[in-house]
Amino acid sequence: MAKKGELMKKTKLIFSACLVLLVGCATMSDVVKAKQEGKGTTKDYAVTDKQAWDISKAVFRWEGSDAIEEHRDEGYMLTSSGMNLVSYGTVMGAWVEKIDKNNTRVTVITKRKQKMNLATTLTESTFHKRFAQAAKIVKEGKPLPVKAPKS
Repeated sequence: MAKKGELMKKTKLIFSACLVLLVGCATMSDVVKAKQEGKGTTKDYAVTDKQAWDISKAVFRWEGSDAIEEHRDEGYMLTSSGMNLVSYGTVMGAWVEKIDKNNTRVTVITKRKQKMNLATTLTESTFHKRFAQAAKIVKEGKPLPVKAPKS
């Protein structure tokens, strides 16, 4: 009987651990909700909204995102990245808002997939650093590279 009791304890422990992991998961809808709550990091860039859209996609790809879910009519895109050595992954979104013909406001939000995680695979500051780098490339009349340029 002691073995049956031990097995039951182990099963409860494993079930509890799985439940904790599932309850703490961030989703793409959490990213959208965060934007609606005014969260995220916003910067203005001297690029057109089309250029900003293409640059945002390039930055996500450079930083190892999965498929990008585009909501062009609503002005935002969502994506995620998988697990690496420091993170269980990240859910992310970028909002592109036309200010005028030659200027665009870009907001990015990144959230850890697991709330207990210490890091994200892409930070909001890194996104904007890469975005500025890509905007410079575009302003020079060069095409955006497939792989991230050196920092």
